Amino acid sequence: MSSMFRYQLPVEETEWKVDSKNDVSFVWEYEDGNDDLLKLYDKGKKQQWDAAERIDWSQDLDPENPMLMPDEMIRIYGSPMWDKMTDQEKANLRRHTQAWQISQFLHGEQGALMVTARIVETVPDINAKFYAATQVMDEARHVEAYSRLLHDKFELSYPITPPLAALLENVLHDKRWDFNYLGMQVLIEGLALAAFHAIRDMSRNELSASVNAYVMQDEARHVAFGRLALRDYYPQLTSAELREREEFVIEGCWHMRDRFTSNELWAAVGLPEKDCIEWVEKSEAMRLFRTRLFSRIVPIVKDIGLWTDQVQDAFTKMGLLELCDPDLDIGALLDHDAKVAEEFDARRHVGETIAAAE
Repeated sequence: MSSMFRYQLPVEETEWKVDSKNDVSFVWEYEDGNDDLLKLYDKGKKQQWDAAERIDWSQDLDPENPMLMPDEMIRIYGSPMWDKMTDQEKANLRRHTQAWQISQFLHGEQGALMVTARIVETVPDINAKFYAATQVMDEARHVEAYSRLLHDKFELSYPITPPLAALLENVLHDKRWDFNYLGMQVLIEGLALAAFHAIRDMSRNELSASVNAYVMQDEARHVAFGRLALRDYYPQLTSAELREREEFVIEGCWHMRDRFTSNELWAAVGLPEKDCIEWVEKSEAMRLFRTRLFSRIVPIVKDIGLWTDQVQDAFTKMGLLELCDPDLDIGALLDHDAKVAEEFDARRHVGETIAAAE
């Protein structure tokens, strides 16, 4: 069945065309470059995987709670709207809420595919081109995996949410290579890592948990890629150039902060949109969720040299500094994000060994 029949809201066009022009950068120095990026490229080559083989697609999802997530993860849990719902209505909301979230992951991964293909063209370092080429393959695999999870298992989907679309347009409109890194590798994928982390750890469905764990293994490398490149590049910029990057980070973070309010979801499932949005914006659960989402972004922004008073003031207004630790060892956290996938592989291997012995 065509994807167009699964969308729960109208999709005006089958193609979203973004007007963008970029400078293609050929380099003739093949030996010199960032050794850390070359090591990351080697790791990227070794960690390539096949979504059709590594993931056990024979597993099914519960139609009333596809990813077996706790109800506390639903944005309006505990609200008057939630309390009035029947069991059947709650089951429908669980399915739609989870499909909406996976839909945004899917659309974000396609955006990452486009941006990373551009980085191969524009970045002025051969080792960075090498690594970005492996990420293009990673992103294609992520689109494949989330598309299959959404269309084969959920059998419904949602269009891209406006805040994510706005940030992707900003990234794609700017032809400066470091803005592509900053928007995609730091902001979008840094936030996605935290969102994947929540599903990986909270989902009791092995299929959904494993998809997110395996994607996280790649995304941790992607975020490390952006962090390494920008940490070396930004000290070379003027104050005026850094100010442009700070403003981009602030605007992008506001977009990302508003990405998970699910504004377009509520009316689609028959709930009062205005009441649901007001509850979500004021709820303590949403405040804590947003803080967790930015747990990777905040220390990376500090690490790459954009930790100015202006940026810190914006993060304070967003309510992100109270629980986010800017001094967190982001390298260790990214390493942990990458290693959890190995645990899923080991668990599956043990299961297959036991099954073969029976």
